[in-house]
Amino acid sequence: MTSVSEDVGSAPADPAGAPPGVRLDAAELHASVSDPVLTSMTLLNEIAGRYPDAVSFAAGRPYEGFYEVARLGGHLQTFERHLRDDLGLGPEDVRRTFFQYGRTKGFIHHLIAGHLSNDERTVVDPEAVVVTTGCQEAMVLVLRALRRDHRDVVLAAYPAYVGFLGATRIVDMPVRPVAEGPGGIDLADLAGQIRRARAEGLRPRACYVVPDFANPSGVSMSAADRRSLLDLAEREDILVLEDNPYSMFHSGGGRLPTVKSMDTGRRVVYFGSFAKTAFAGARVGYVVADQPMADGALFADELAKLKSMLTLNTSTVAQAVVGGFLLENDCSVERATVREAQVYRRNLRAVLTGLRERFGDHGPVPDSGVSWNVPEGGMFVVVTLPFRADDAMLEYSADRFGVLWTPMHHFYAGDGGSHQIRLSFSVLSAERIGLGLDRLAALVADRVRP
Repeated sequence: MTSVSEDVGSAPADPAGAPPGVRLDAAELHASVSDPVLTSMTLLNEIAGRYPDAVSFAAGRPYEGFYEVARLGGHLQTFERHLRDDLGLGPEDVRRTFFQYGRTKGFIHHLIAGHLSNDERTVVDPEAVVVTTGCQEAMVLVLRALRRDHRDVVLAAYPAYVGFLGATRIVDMPVRPVAEGPGGIDLADLAGQIRRARAEGLRPRACYVVPDFANPSGVSMSAADRRSLLDLAEREDILVLEDNPYSMFHSGGGRLPTVKSMDTGRRVVYFGSFAKTAFAGARVGYVVADQPMADGALFADELAKLKSMLTLNTSTVAQAVVGGFLLENDCSVERATVREAQVYRRNLRAVLTGLRERFGDHGPVPDSGVSWNVPEGGMFVVVTLPFRADDAMLEYSADRFGVLWTPMHHFYAGDGGSHQIRLSFSVLSAERIGLGLDRLAALVADRVRP
């Protein structure tokens, strides 16, 4: 039972001057509300808020330079014409589509299916698409559906996207960490983790992967490893949860096929989002869940039942804006993001060049013990430092040197990455990148000086 103050009449006011009344004890709430995974982003935002003038490599937001408020109205008008001219809806139905509660699975599912066909060479039944309130909701729905009882577990390469880790906490789905190397998830370790989990009486249900430029590590899987992952999933009878927010932002050499596009056995549940490719404020994501159910329905239909009790439906106005965005680009997100991809390529080069100039053999901080990986796209670079890079060091970095970054330990659920930081370069200019790296070099010099 929730622990509250019973003698409310005599309870003193709190230090903020609020009137006396019920006080809840966090220890009596669900464990997720005080889990470090769920509180990590709040903590980082608080630190960033105290140092607004610092150069921030912390934010994983998409580039904002091409946003135009006036285009939102244009997207809505484009979608209105689509409803009227392409789908043949009358004025009442068009108005109802915009202003009323919407279909639980969403009404831009056919446009998303078109995007997957055009950009990913993946043909899906539009009815297998559930449009969600951001990709985060899609993760919660899938994990909630897969968790029957305490024996069910999910696997994920560590370091892992903190939003996915948070979703597992919310639904009480334990995560079995799998090693990640320069080429993505270690498939031998994945097979070993599955065997060990089963030996403990657990049920491994699925494995979460980000095959392209993963957040936070920036690493990518080879085409051969993607096929091998599918083969392993088939042998071990698990699902693959593929998350694909960054594949459009490659270095210019083209994109590898998604795991879903290779999937002939419907092993892959595919997460997609328009946060990085359209704009994050729309909060529109989706999940492709085309796995057949025993009664002839699709897994997507089961997820829709859960969504109907969670968010009922994804914002109709937000869907219409994203629908117009897709229509104006012939349902090709790759075509729509050409300019943004160029910005991310430029910024990635600036970060890698800047790190070499400052921490290479002839840089101002020689023999510093600093190293970094070299992603082929995406928004993130991981830097390894010769000292502990925890939240206290982040605060010191912001206060003394005016530079923010993300401690990698947050992506290991607090158990790993203690000397690593993630640099996100998506919203910075080349000049700000240079200034930020100068400040990072000053921090390193301060920490490693004899």
